[in-house]
Amino acid sequence: MNPARRCSALFGHLCASSRGPSAARIPGTRYCHPGGGGAGGAGKPSGAPGSAAATSVCPMGGSSSRLFGTLAQSLNTAPLPQPDPFSEDNPDQDLDRDLAEVDPDQLLRECEQALQRRPARPHRDLVYPGGAAPCRHQHDPPIRVMQWNILAQALGEGKDGFVRCPLDALNWHERKYLILEEILTYRPDVLCLQEVDHYYDTFQPIMSGLGYQGSFLAKPWSPCLDVERNNGPDGCALFYRRSRFSLQATAHLRLSAMMLPTNQVAIVQTLSCRVTGRRLCVAVTHLKARSGWERLRSAQGADLLQRLRSITSRGGGGRQDLDQDLDQDLDLDRDLDQDQEERPGLLPLVVCGDFNAEPSEDVYRRFSSSPLGLDSAYKLLSRDGQTEPAYTTWKIRPSGESRGTLDYIWYSQEALSVDSLLDIPTEEQIGPDRLPSYHYPSDHLSLLCDLRFRG
Repeated sequence: MNPARRCSALFGHLCASSRGPSAARIPGTRYCHPGGGGAGGAGKPSGAPGSAAATSVCPMGGSSSRLFGTLAQSLNTAPLPQPDPFSEDNPDQDLDRDLAEVDPDQLLRECEQALQRRPARPHRDLVYPGGAAPCRHQHDPPIRVMQWNILAQALGEGKDGFVRCPLDALNWHERKYLILEEILTYRPDVLCLQEVDHYYDTFQPIMSGLGYQGSFLAKPWSPCLDVERNNGPDGCALFYRRSRFSLQATAHLRLSAMMLPTNQVAIVQTLSCRVTGRRLCVAVTHLKARSGWERLRSAQGADLLQRLRSITSRGGGGRQDLDQDLDQDLDLDRDLDQDQEERPGLLPLVVCGDFNAEPSEDVYRRFSSSPLGLDSAYKLLSRDGQTEPAYTTWKIRPSGESRGTLDYIWYSQEALSVDSLLDIPTEEQIGPDRLPSYHYPSDHLSLLCDLRFRG
């Protein structure tokens, strides 16, 4: 695993080695056949041991492209700083130092070239809950939101124990291309990620070059740090497209349970749409994992909802209003909630996250019955419009096979409507060895929806 913590080291290395009806196919490239994993679940790349032949991989920024050569040159001057996320002097401004602009089509082609020896990702269609593709309005385009736990590299290789996934499939030098290919295929306006442990050396510079502004918040005690030669702590990241939104305010939150700070975090940003002039509040979080921690997850969800209500009820506020100290007591939030009825309407809200909770859990019920008026977008994939997908994660560990619905995109149903959703791959597409695999980089599936302001 590449332990480098600076962009110069990573990109220096890269440069040196030069989803019925009402569905639409995503314009794109590397789509696999319906049984993407292949017979027996091998799904081996052509260059894997035992395969017929190896095809050379062209790493990002090789001699075939000036794209990352230019980007690397900008990054080679000095390592990127890793600021204190709770500092008043960290207003989530870009750390790109005028990095070169990146052509997304060219970068996608580079990803495809680098992944030639791997099976293609499962084909997924856009599904329109209304029965047909909505009319596109130039003055009110949809807002595309992607939610994805991308699997921390240190956890994938060192702790999670995916017994049916070859270690070679988790190699960061290729897995990062699969992650980027997924993002570039769908090109969200807002991107919410969990388990990011390559923010400063990979995602921040690349996404910045693609026209996004990012914010990152690490877990206070990341399990990645227990892995030898780790790349630093994992955490949540939130990116928005600068051409679509301007930043109004940011909150970095450490979630509490029963008045005590926990190891889980959230990022909340208030954005202003440059097209409509309307504001949107977006949050990303990752709640406590594992069975037996249901009460803690419920408490964390209650804390997050309380803070979100405070933020959205005061119209987003400014940065000084939003920043939360690590050990801040919740009394202030309770006082603000008591005054909420005196405030004007709540800001439209989108909450993305790996909740580590099935729909049967209390934290799910908290969100679905919240005064914030939230609904889960992916229920709209079902025939009754009220049932979550059967799974958003599917993996095999030493303890056995695990399939569940843990990931969600929540949205303000009175203020926002869902135009389309990216469907969930079938069991056949996922393959018998489940996730992650040679053809999919994470044990969690990405979720994606197109939202639109009502009225």
